[in-house]
Amino acid sequence: MSDHKYELQVVKLQRAMRVPKDYKEKLKELYGNKVISKFSKDAVDCPVRGERVSFLICMGCPNYVRRFKGYVHCKGEPLDEGPGEQ
Repeated sequence: MSDHKYELQVVKLQRAMRVPKDYKEKLKELYGNKVISKFSKDAVDCPVRGERVSFLICMGCPNYVRRFKGYVHCKGEPLDEGPGEQ
């Protein structure tokens, strides 16, 4: 049995999408500045939220499994509250 329901292609953007500052700071503590700046211009079309979201939001989501060779593996389960939104 697979550990993910969706395989989403990572989209490279010209400019980074807006991510709440406090959320971004939490990610910097976990992963470091280098990782955050590398992934800030990436996005995915989220099947759970039904919209394009920054990969940084996706990475902090409970449905996030892994990123592998330009694809994100997602569990696809319903969310009580969207990640990155307080």
